[in-house]
Amino acid sequence: MKLDYTYIEDLSKHEGETVTLKGWLYNKRGSKGLYFLILRDGTGLAQCVVAKDAVDEASWEAAEAATRESALVVTGVVRRDERQVGGYEVQASSVQLLHRAEEYPITPKEHGVEFLMNHRHLWLRSRRQWAILRIRNRIIMSIHNFFQEQGFVQMDAPILTGNAVEGTSTLFEIDYFGDKAYLTQSGQLHGEAMAMAFGKIYTFGPTFRAEKSKTRRHLTEFWMIEPEMAFYDLAMNMELAEDLLSRIVADVLRESRTELEVLGRDLAPLERVRPPFPRLSYDEAVALLRSDETAEMLTSRMEALREEERALETELAENKKRYGQAKKSEKRRLDAREIAIRKRRAEIEEALRNLPKWKESARTFEWGGDFGGSDETVLTWHFDRPIIVHRYPAAVKAFYMKRDPEDERLALGMDVLAPEGYGEIIGGGERATDLAFLEKQVAEHNLPPEAFKWYFDLRRYGSAPHSGFGLGLERTITWICGLPHLREAIPFPRLIDRLYP
Repeated sequence: MKLDYTYIEDLSKHEGETVTLKGWLYNKRGSKGLYFLILRDGTGLAQCVVAKDAVDEASWEAAEAATRESALVVTGVVRRDERQVGGYEVQASSVQLLHRAEEYPITPKEHGVEFLMNHRHLWLRSRRQWAILRIRNRIIMSIHNFFQEQGFVQMDAPILTGNAVEGTSTLFEIDYFGDKAYLTQSGQLHGEAMAMAFGKIYTFGPTFRAEKSKTRRHLTEFWMIEPEMAFYDLAMNMELAEDLLSRIVADVLRESRTELEVLGRDLAPLERVRPPFPRLSYDEAVALLRSDETAEMLTSRMEALREEERALETELAENKKRYGQAKKSEKRRLDAREIAIRKRRAEIEEALRNLPKWKESARTFEWGGDFGGSDETVLTWHFDRPIIVHRYPAAVKAFYMKRDPEDERLALGMDVLAPEGYGEIIGGGERATDLAFLEKQVAEHNLPPEAFKWYFDLRRYGSAPHSGFGLGLERTITWICGLPHLREAIPFPRLIDRLYP
């Protein structure tokens, strides 16, 4: 379909030509007889220069009247200018005001998280959120391309289920025409059935957890990618997981440089993401947590944070001295820097409060427990890329996990932990194939056996070794974008205290 307008991301193809842009006013500044309109259209930003002597009276009045987020149509000649956002600008010959926006509630000043979350429907328009959610799209496409190229079949697991996957305590229960039903925690069990039909499949859909958690790593509604493969053992499963993550990161680095620059993301940690990932057994991970090496590392981190805190205080004091003599533009820069300093100082204070706790908990971590977020963070600080921890105590893993034939206390499970303290982004393992074992597990977990009759059938008719895992999309985005919280990794986050907008 031929459009009667051009997208901003395509301006480089039209240098010297007259184009029409359609979008919204992101920012405006001006002087006598001249306006600079920063237009956004969802693909990028472009400066449109409106000179009073180069446009008709209606166009000048439209540029003059336009408020932030007003809808505009701008026609003009594309000129290359490396100083401008995107490297190109448009010398306007015509401006049309389609809609004059009311006073926009999100201003350049610092807003609190609660305010921004209440205005999430508008916050999505900001440069930062634009970058994050475009990277989300890139990651989704990378995942589909990876599995399709590997010969996987995408299948869809039901969102409404009659059984739990990992216990009933964190399920959203609903009335299903008089029966109990639940919003799914995972597509895995149904994925196993589909893998027995198609060999290797993946599901990609929303999942729900009713955990009453307020940590930066939890949402009540999130998206999971869950491959399931017949005849894969634990080793093959781990190799697939590291290949998938490496592909995702490589695609983002290649295709989303502009978005990563907008976020100010340090690319060095991402550029190190390539297989093989370091692999630790649970036993080795526990030993590392308890080690002198970990204690020394945490002490060193505390000292480095205190040094950074002192440097920030010095910079803040120097900026205050200069502020009174600064020009207006310099004052805006100093104000922005003060906001950044105070934000970073709060992060440092929080880290300094937690590091001693982590140091103590790491020393006293008991074998048999599951790793918490702080334990995962400390483990990943020892490595420069994702790590895989495998063979956990069976007691902390799901009922369907196969036991290690060399040690019945252990399950053939694995977690992939992202570097830089982002923690678990993949969890999975090899599935139990023995019918009697599964029936016993369901009973011991107080799960209703009638809800699992179909699942038991998979072990009655052609039971075979198989494995799989789940990748949390929002956790992966949070890590790759370097975000402090999952809430920015999804367009409209659902948290225990948020169902709006």
